[in-house]
Amino acid sequence: MVTGIVLLMAQATKNIANNLSGTIDTLANGQTEISFPIWELTQKGGWIMLVLAILSVIAIYIFIERYLTIKKASKEDVNFMNNINDFIHNGRVDSAFSMCKNLQSPISRMIEKGLKRIGRPLNDINAAIENQGKLEIARMEKNIAGLATIAGVAPMIGFLGTVIGMVRAFYDMSMAGNNIDIHTLSSGIYQAMVTTIAGLIVGIVAYVCYNILVAKVEKLVFLLEARSTEFMDILHEPAS
Repeated sequence: MVTGIVLLMAQATKNIANNLSGTIDTLANGQTEISFPIWELTQKGGWIMLVLAILSVIAIYIFIERYLTIKKASKEDVNFMNNINDFIHNGRVDSAFSMCKNLQSPISRMIEKGLKRIGRPLNDINAAIENQGKLEIARMEKNIAGLATIAGVAPMIGFLGTVIGMVRAFYDMSMAGNNIDIHTLSSGIYQAMVTTIAGLIVGIVAYVCYNILVAKVEKLVFLLEARSTEFMDILHEPAS
């Protein structure tokens, strides 16, 4: 039985190679073009493809929503810290506080928290700013872990489809008895290969999107740290 299966697979491979060779020769002669029915192949993947499609939609939604949110949060008024500096040195803390209220960005909310603590020890002000910065970063990182999960789960689901497809192929062989041919195996093998490809594609895209968002969050973290340090320097200046 095993020998027969091996011979059958070898024959199927030979047929595929011959067909591919013929297709290449035909293309070389300019007679026709390759038709690659993607939609039909997708349908052969079975219900696993529906799961992967849902994961891909979720991944794209998370990426676009987080990308736009982080991009908006990273925008900074170049004169913001200069105005804060002028207001504090002129004793106009209320004006600085109002400006932060109006901007409503992660940087302005962080500086606003520090302005509320003016008059307390500098360590308390610094701690308040750091805590607000952590809250802002946590908001930016919302749902990003979901992309990492999809990046890891999608290939596994694809491999699950591969196993199901191979089980289906062997089941079809067992039911066919001695009348085994390539058409008997095709449905299961199609499912096995298509789900593997789809799972890897979804996983790779989700992984790339995840790393893009992580890089943007890291840039925002650096920006918040720089502005918090600059604000603390401003508060140190009057005492110097």
